[in-house]
Parts: sequence; C-alpha cells; structure tokens
Amino acid sequence: MNIQNINHLCFSVSDLDRSIKFYSDVFGAKILVKGRRLAYFDLNGLWIALNQEDVVRDRENRTYTHIAFTMDIADYEGLLNKLKSLQVEILPGRERDVRDKHSIYFLDPDGHMFEFHTGSLQDRLDYYRAEKEHMIFYE
Repeated sequence: MNIQNINHLCFSVSDLDRSIKFYSDVFGAKILVKGRRLAYFDLNGLWIALNQEDVVRDRENRTYTHIAFTMDIADYEGLLNKLKSLQVEILPGRERDVRDKHSIYFLDPDGHMFEFHTGSLQDRLDYYRAEKEHMIFYE
C-alpha cells in the first residue's frame, strides 16, 4: 500500500452559506463549486469540502482534535486581528514554552477547531528532546 499526501479535508456544517463565507474570509479559500448541500474550495492546492448535514452538534464536549496551518511569526498579530475583526471565536490555547512557538486556536461556525502555528515538526522534536526525558524517540 502506498498512502500519499492528504487528499482533502471534509467538514460537516450546519449552514452552508455561513460556512462558505467563513472559509472564504478566514482562510482566503477559493470556492470552486456550490451545490444545494455541498461546496468545494481550493486552499493553495488543498481541497476542502463542506457538506451540510442536519445533526446534533455539541460544543460543550470539545476535544483537542484540530487542523493546524503554518504561519510566519511576522503574520501572528495580523492574523489574530483579522480573526477578531471577523468575530471568529478564538480559544485560549495551552501555555507554551517559547521553544514550542506561537499558536492561535479558533473555531469555525460549527465548532471545528483550527490552529495557525509558527513552529515546525522539527522545532517541536528539538524542544521535546531537550525537555521531555520521559519521551522515546525513534530516529
């Protein structure tokens, strides 16, 4: 089996038009097609699909599940201000060591969690190697 890169991200949404606006405004995603209950976007080569479903949504029992996108540290304040101006729900996030870089956690209108993060996988591994003696590294 040869699993390759991410094919697409699909999100169940409660209001297709509201979500189309969110993904266009927040991410700058380019809408490619809209149906009665679905929409497809291109986000710098990443296919994002939205499917409107009538299901119970529970925002009270949140997990740490999220999708993270890389941002430059120079863009941190600008992105934070943009999210605030769009009245996006921003989450407090966790306390971080400076070596763990900076993040902004936020929700889409249906409670899907996203992160804009300034660090890389290598940054995280280097930090854990230096500070987390209980961790086992397989390199």
